[in-house]
Amino acid sequence: MSVTPELLLHAYRTGIFPMAERHDDPEIFWVDPRRRGILPLDGFRISRSLAKRLRRDDYKVTLNADFTGVIDGCADRDETWINAEIRDLYHALHIEGRAHALEVWMAGELVGGVYGVTVGAAFCGESMFSRRRDASKIALAWLMDLLRRTGFMLFDTQFLTPHLATLGGIEITRHDYRARLSTALKTEADILSAPLAHAGAEVVTRNAAATAAATTSSGQ
Repeated sequence: MSVTPELLLHAYRTGIFPMAERHDDPEIFWVDPRRRGILPLDGFRISRSLAKRLRRDDYKVTLNADFTGVIDGCADRDETWINAEIRDLYHALHIEGRAHALEVWMAGELVGGVYGVTVGAAFCGESMFSRRRDASKIALAWLMDLLRRTGFMLFDTQFLTPHLATLGGIEITRHDYRARLSTALKTEADILSAPLAHAGAEVVTRNAAATAAATTSSGQ
């Protein structure tokens, strides 16, 4: 069976996602991890150094300005699971308004970004890249801020990497993930329903408020 954009969206709604062994491998296989990585929307960690970096505002952040540049940046590494078919499928979803990219620019150059697929109120993060120090962290911080303000409930990272763990990422069971996904699918969030933050200081301030509110709620 050939993979279509519609089949790909159905896969995300059931909790699975595609990968390839290598960029030059034409075969796609489906992944359904026993342990799933997520970034809690109220638990993103912004360190003092990252907060300082975000406030510097010597960069520009855009949404969907260069989806091709982001997916190609993510694939530009020695080992990648993004083959030609996967690249084409996500481009098709982007055209349909179901795949989005957040880009980070410095001096007019694309230096980092993250892209993913939206289903219901879930953002299924696919990959990110960084060509300058902290560029991917900047991208995630701005994306988390936007997702919180546009009604999203779940940020799926597929796997938990050491990098994501330092930013607040956690690992949950397949059963827990599917339960959270089921809840998120009952609502339709729109990533385009609010503008990006005006400045990095806004991102830092709102993130601190979100994490403080979550801490207070959990302590009650």
